[in-house]
Amino acid sequence: MEREKSSNFHLLLLFFVVAVFIWSAIKPAGYIIWAMEVLPSLVVLIIVIATYKKFRLTSLSYLIIAILSILTFIGGHFTYSEVPLFNWIKDYFDLKRNNYDRFGHFLKGLFVIVIREMYIRTSPIKKGFWLIFVILSTSLCISALYEIIEWLSTKIGRGGKAAKEFLGMQGDIWDSQWDMSLTFVGSILTLFFLSKVHSTLLKK
Repeated sequence: MEREKSSNFHLLLLFFVVAVFIWSAIKPAGYIIWAMEVLPSLVVLIIVIATYKKFRLTSLSYLIIAILSILTFIGGHFTYSEVPLFNWIKDYFDLKRNNYDRFGHFLKGLFVIVIREMYIRTSPIKKGFWLIFVILSTSLCISALYEIIEWLSTKIGRGGKAAKEFLGMQGDIWDSQWDMSLTFVGSILTLFFLSKVHSTLLKK
């Protein structure tokens, strides 16, 4: 019964993710930048769906993957520097930039729950300092890898419009450092607030 309820919840999440994906693909700001932004989430979703029966994650992990995918699809549709709500926030508070990308990188810290689940279920490290250290290190590595991919896109694209929009610096030379720092802070907060809940779900 519990497993059936979980499956229904997972199907509901998938429905929302697919719906937002379809919406994001309809007349985006640019199809090249859209493809660059949504591709990582698509790869993760394909892997998660393909391994669903053999390696089912907790509902919390699936919820986080759904949230981050939707976040990416919205950013891909408008480009991260032009998301309307954050343009309004920028104008209302007289900010220098659209901070949707900063918000997104902070929320990417949620992904540590998925990383935590992988380590607990597949490695000898089950708890304690070293589990936290390895989880946070992995989160930072993924964040740094993404920043390297963004940088490489500008080199391959020779500074074209799509590459610049994908990089999303908005004139801030410390953008990469900000992104990684926010992901790190988000990761720490996520572990602090959600680890106990996650551990309970893992026991079921």
